[in-house]
Amino acid sequence: MRVLGLDLGSKRIGVAVSDRSGTIATPLTVLTRGRSRREDHERIAALVREEEAECVVVGLPHSLSGRDGPAARAARAEITALASVVGVPVETYDERFTTVTANRALAEGGVRGAARRSVVDKVAAAVILQSWLDARRAR
Repeated sequence: MRVLGLDLGSKRIGVAVSDRSGTIATPLTVLTRGRSRREDHERIAALVREEEAECVVVGLPHSLSGRDGPAARAARAEITALASVVGVPVETYDERFTTVTANRALAEGGVRGAARRSVVDKVAAAVILQSWLDARRAR
């Protein structure tokens, strides 16, 4: 199963994709937010078609306590709207610490400054997606 992973941010959306076997997540691209959420969702729907994804996994920003704070509630509202556009099932996955993990991995790989900022969102999306794939396989 090919899956698209998303890290929804206020300015950018990180996108990752799995291989066809649903085993390995790879960073794909970073979308800069457009004029409207609908426009962003249409661009994601185009990626779903282009990548032949059968599912979309979106990072849900729970608070450190695990509860839904304002960011998670806003993300849930956007996810509901996204689900009406993409044409495949949309699932959520806890994204706590994914950007921190992505930044650490990039720093350890020697990626610095502007170069890191330009890719961290798609790497965070890959971290979210890989965690979801691993959890799914464990079930």
